[in-house]
Amino acid sequence: MQCVAQRNLRLLDALAGKNLDRPPVWLMRQAGRYLPEYRNLRDRYALKELFLTPALAAEITLMPIEQIGVDAAILFSDISVVALALGLELEFQEGPLVRPLVTPETVAHLAYAPEALQPIVETIQLLMPQLYVPLIGFCGGPFTVATYLAKGGIEGVKRWAYESPDTLDTLLGKIVEVSIAYLRRQTGAGVSVVQIFDSWANVLSKEHFQRFCLPYYQRMIQAIEVPTILFLREASLRLDLLKELPCALSLDWQTDLPLVRSQTHQTLQGNLDPALLYAPFSCIQRTAEQLRLSMQGDAAWIAGLGHGVKPDVTVEAVRVLVQALQGV
Repeated sequence: MQCVAQRNLRLLDALAGKNLDRPPVWLMRQAGRYLPEYRNLRDRYALKELFLTPALAAEITLMPIEQIGVDAAILFSDISVVALALGLELEFQEGPLVRPLVTPETVAHLAYAPEALQPIVETIQLLMPQLYVPLIGFCGGPFTVATYLAKGGIEGVKRWAYESPDTLDTLLGKIVEVSIAYLRRQTGAGVSVVQIFDSWANVLSKEHFQRFCLPYYQRMIQAIEVPTILFLREASLRLDLLKELPCALSLDWQTDLPLVRSQTHQTLQGNLDPALLYAPFSCIQRTAEQLRLSMQGDAAWIAGLGHGVKPDVTVEAVRVLVQALQGV
């Protein structure tokens, strides 16, 4: 473990709006399928086993720190694991598969099972002595988690919003309670930042977003004692509502970052198109440098992509991107 004087705290400085150094860089899905070492493990283990085996999850979390040189680690896990903490079964095929799916009739029977997520807490405890960059914990936004838990998926939950809004509030309330408890366990084990991924909140009308998302964000952010980053697709379209939240905003690539900066003082994260990593290295470098220069001197900016690293890009492309954003 490196000594405290060598710790890289740029991410925490940016979240406090006080980063006077180069921008910190980290990427969503930075520990994943584009890394050959990860694919080797994936050939040998089921995805659920990787998530819930502390030594393996810690090893994967560390891979991009060692190979790419990013300025933060993010816990290798999945937003759907809170299903386990609600007493449901969870497997992974093409995506998370929850059983039994929740219906309006079964919402009231969901119960908190905290020990189901103990292996993830143990992963954090394994990581802390090995890290010299901040560790980001995370969970899903309540609406997005509900789309994995509820019968009918996204369209089913949208239907609940109209047919049975009080029932949807009950489900979201249970998800929030479990998520807060889960995030508190993560911070207690050592994570210094959390990110809330509400990937599907953009499908809601503005009225439903105000009812089924905003109050739950507020509860979660207020309950957590470390800085919070909120990610949702098309966040800029809800900026009038989101800019009042005491958190950082992660923005997708369909947003002009300097323009958003003119509208809010919140820490901003992002926001290059993940498909840029398919371009020639010279294009990756030039585009990343243009973004960095457009935000030069911004003490509250975290550089990165507007979504996750795609699985079939090259490690070298990711390395070129990170170095160009860091200005090294």
